[in-house]
Amino acid sequence: MIKILDIETHSDERGSLSVIESMKNIPFDIKRIYYLFSNQEGVVRGKHAHKNLKQVYIAVSGTCTITFDDGIKKTEIILNNPKQGLFIDGVVWRELSNLSKDCVLLVLADNVFMEDDYINDYSEFLDYIKK
Repeated sequence: MIKILDIETHSDERGSLSVIESMKNIPFDIKRIYYLFSNQEGVVRGKHAHKNLKQVYIAVSGTCTITFDDGIKKTEIILNNPKQGLFIDGVVWRELSNLSKDCVLLVLADNVFMEDDYINDYSEFLDYIKK
C-alpha cells in the first residue's frame, strides 16, 4: 500500500511548524529516522524493496521523484510538500530520482536497520513476490 498522509502543520506570520507523532499521524511506532541530503545530480537512490518494513517519506525541503514497482505496474510520485508524507507498506520496489540539490528527504521507519529485510536485486524481488 502506498498512501499520502497529511502531516499536522501549524502556520502563522512567523512561519510553519509540522508535528510528527507515532500512532497519530504516522500509522506505526517510529523506531528509526534517517534523511538523505547533499544529493548529486542524476543519481538514482533506493533500488530495493523491503520484505516487512513500513516507512514514511517526507520531502522536508526540495523535491524528488519516487518510482514504485509492484512487479506488474510502476507508479511515479513527486514529493515536494513538507506537509505530506508518503506511507509505504508492503513489498514494493522503490527508486528515488530527480532529487533536487536542496532536497532533504526524511524517512521514518517502523524498525531498526536489518540487512535481511532488504531485497537488492530486481530479479530476486520478482521471484519473492511470486511466492
